[in-house]
Amino acid sequence: MAGFEYVLNQDLRILFVDDDPILREFAQVNLSSPTVSVDVASNGGEALDLLEAGDYDMMLLDLEMPVLNGFDTLAHVRNHTRCEHLAVIVQTGREDVDAIDKAFRLGATSFVTKPLNWRLLSYQIRFIIRASRAEADLRDAAQKERA
Repeated sequence: MAGFEYVLNQDLRILFVDDDPILREFAQVNLSSPTVSVDVASNGGEALDLLEAGDYDMMLLDLEMPVLNGFDTLAHVRNHTRCEHLAVIVQTGREDVDAIDKAFRLGATSFVTKPLNWRLLSYQIRFIIRASRAEADLRDAAQKERA
């Protein structure tokens, strides 16, 4: 049997947003590694404050929360120039067509349903971050060509 291996093994800063305190703790335990830090917020308002104060590579966002729900949070993020390209995985107990369509229409990068399989989610995060960073490199190269 092979030893434990961290799936998320590159420098990464994740914001996990969910009103469930146990799920926030699970996120910190299951997604953190020596190179990955996970900050948490209990609602969309807290998430926007943290996004304003720091640089994140990704946000995992619940939909059903008090104060500011995930849909409204996602809309704010996509309308904010500083965060418009932030990778956002919607993680929710909802799996209805309306929620899925609305999340992607508002700019979700991916959508996963609860209960979360933390190992599988880690691989999804790794793939999305790789794609997100490649896209950022292309944007930077295009901007340099225009300059």
